[in-house]
Amino acid sequence: MGTIWEEAKKQIRGEIPNTSFSMWISPLNFLEKSARTGVLECPNKFSFKWISENYLAMIREKLCTIGEKDYTLSLETKALKRGTPVPRTVRDSRQLPLPHANSPNLLGRKWLNDDFTFDRFVVGHCNEFAYSASRAVALGDHWPYNHLYIFSSTGLGKSHLSQAIGHSVLEENRNRKVCYITAEDFVNEMIFALRNNRIDQFKNKYRRSCDVLLLEEIHFLSGKEKTQLELGYTLDALSNDHKKIIFTSSLLPKDIPNLSRELSSRLTSGIITTLEKPDFKTRLKIIAKKAQEQGLTLSEEIIHLLSRHLTRDIRQMESALRCVKAKSDLLHATIDRDLVQEVVRCHVSAERAISMENVEKIVCTYFKVDPLLLRSKSRKKIHAFPRNVYVYLCRHHTEHTVEDIGRSINRKHSTVLYASEVIEHKIQIDGKIKNQVNFLEKKLKEILQ
Repeated sequence: MGTIWEEAKKQIRGEIPNTSFSMWISPLNFLEKSARTGVLECPNKFSFKWISENYLAMIREKLCTIGEKDYTLSLETKALKRGTPVPRTVRDSRQLPLPHANSPNLLGRKWLNDDFTFDRFVVGHCNEFAYSASRAVALGDHWPYNHLYIFSSTGLGKSHLSQAIGHSVLEENRNRKVCYITAEDFVNEMIFALRNNRIDQFKNKYRRSCDVLLLEEIHFLSGKEKTQLELGYTLDALSNDHKKIIFTSSLLPKDIPNLSRELSSRLTSGIITTLEKPDFKTRLKIIAKKAQEQGLTLSEEIIHLLSRHLTRDIRQMESALRCVKAKSDLLHATIDRDLVQEVVRCHVSAERAISMENVEKIVCTYFKVDPLLLRSKSRKKIHAFPRNVYVYLCRHHTEHTVEDIGRSINRKHSTVLYASEVIEHKIQIDGKIKNQVNFLEKKLKEILQ
């Protein structure tokens, strides 16, 4: 059966990102109990929970594909005794609200935001690794990495992940001491301690009374030599005691000016993760979730319209949704296309719009087909594929509705949605098609320049 497991791992490797495979699948230890029963041993409780929620069904599916349909597979953690019954699935992974807004175990000068928890963080390709690493650091007591550096531009969720770690640590063990503080406050607190002969109290607070240090905006320490030196000693003390340390910054350590080599080395001693701007699919999920949280009921057309235009950061999306809600409530107006477009114009710089005619011209020129064939009833691949690409590009790069796109090629609403989904799927599995679509998208963007 060990050979079967290796074959299943090969198949899984081809379907998930390399970072996810290395982090979750590779560390699993296969234990065969009998000819038809086996156990995957997880390195810790967090790994057990994450794999149960995200990968166990896939693993079982791969075993069926290989031919092991009747094989019984379960999970265990190394921390548990073999005789201890282990639940096969996690019934409810939703993180509970935490009633510790004024907890004495929060040592920093700032309280954690109750909204910044893992269950409220929207995960996509742009942030999957940062999210996974943050959860692993928060909940994996046996995780080999206790230092995490979260890098991103403003408004992309680094503070959300940092504070979510603090929430999770306190949820797991209310006796843990969590210190959440910005680098600026750290500097000011140190100066105050020096001026008032309280430096020993300052050192004790951060070196001996802290289990988890969440230090935001680390780039603020640029040029502050004494503070960098003190922080370096603090980090050494925490590291020696295997405490968790999380940094956030809008700059990578190598790009922070006037940062000492010693502190830069300490900042890069753990995992460095990056949060990118959310892609279109992730923006769809973010806007849908934020709208639900604000009590807004938005149609699929409106969500797509907002997702196409609100591309800067998450704060921009939240602001636009608040404006949509305010206009709807105060003016007693229906949330329709005109209202949303008016809000969008207030949040997005004016730019030339891409039309369906622009898309049609580029697609027909590239695939060498007559525009009339896009509107024909032909189902031949040489006609259907360019038509599907045209639909996909129109949905992602124009302001037109699904109905508008359908009318332009004499197709129904459902056909347009299916055509777009076909291309989205092929982009994920076929590198040639992905390159073709990327090339056409580049050509469309050149229209705006």
